[in-house]
Amino acid sequence: MTGLPGLDLDALHDYLLARGVRPAGPLQGELIAGGRSNLTFAVTDGASRWVVRRPPLAGLTASAHDMVREHRVTSALQATPVPVARPVGLCEDERVLGASFTVVEWVEGVVVRDRDDLAALSDDDVHRTATTLIDVLVALHAVDVDEVGLAGFGRPEGFLARQVRLWRRQWEQVRTRDLPDLERLHDRLADTVPASSAATVVHGDYRIDNAILDRTDPATVRAVVDWELSTLGDPLTDVALMCVYRNPALDVILGIPAAWTSPRLPSPAALAEHYARASGRDLGHWPFYLGLAHLKLAVIAEGIAHRARAGADAGRDAARAAQAVPELVTAGLEALERR
Repeated sequence: MTGLPGLDLDALHDYLLARGVRPAGPLQGELIAGGRSNLTFAVTDGASRWVVRRPPLAGLTASAHDMVREHRVTSALQATPVPVARPVGLCEDERVLGASFTVVEWVEGVVVRDRDDLAALSDDDVHRTATTLIDVLVALHAVDVDEVGLAGFGRPEGFLARQVRLWRRQWEQVRTRDLPDLERLHDRLADTVPASSAATVVHGDYRIDNAILDRTDPATVRAVVDWELSTLGDPLTDVALMCVYRNPALDVILGIPAAWTSPRLPSPAALAEHYARASGRDLGHWPFYLGLAHLKLAVIAEGIAHRARAGADAGRDAARAAQAVPELVTAGLEALERR
């Protein structure tokens, strides 16, 4: 076996041949993203490049590492204005790499993850890039799901109520202490779920570092990536989470000074207002959506603390992650008060 943990390059070579892709030479691979999310490898034969995505080697959660889901949505979006990498193949035979995986064409560009990456952009570039990111999200939410074959991609009926229940269950699985305010936030959300909502393709984790930007013009999005949480649901959950990700707590979640929390980017309110204008969607019940997004991010932060204390996230500052939770819960309750 040659390659990296989770990436057998000989087996991948044979898989590509079976797909009608003939590598020009031996494959070489490099891990470009890993951790609790899907592992992402850059692979080259010296002439062409691909990206291989597969679940992590441990701590799998089926719903969060669904390679079939990623492949289906990116394949369906090929004929839309939403920029995504072109799929090469989906392999569900776990004997090849030890888990299902996808292969897509390499998209040349730059990913802006932290403040140092953002520093390379002028203020004008930052503003134009943020505007384009919103416009791409608007385009995603405008996709005709029937036309692209995604009508059965999720269960939009009752989506919001299920989200409230889901994040309450997730809290029970990762909680490290009692937090009455979180219980109060959940109860308030459960009591105020909007009676009806729109249904579109939602990304589920949308922000600047889940996009590949053009190297010469960062206001051009070459591809949106990381579709593992995508489904059919309420588009305003995408918008609200994107806005709540601007909270400095995201720095703790990611373990870096995140680009998306930089004050150089438009405020959450400005992002939401631009989305509303560009999409023509009404931001009715907006406090509910903000409250739900804060609950989600709080549970994610608690999960980091839970896994670190269990020894599954070595190197993480569990205490810092845990400290972010009450702040996020308080912000969620305050958002609901602005009804």
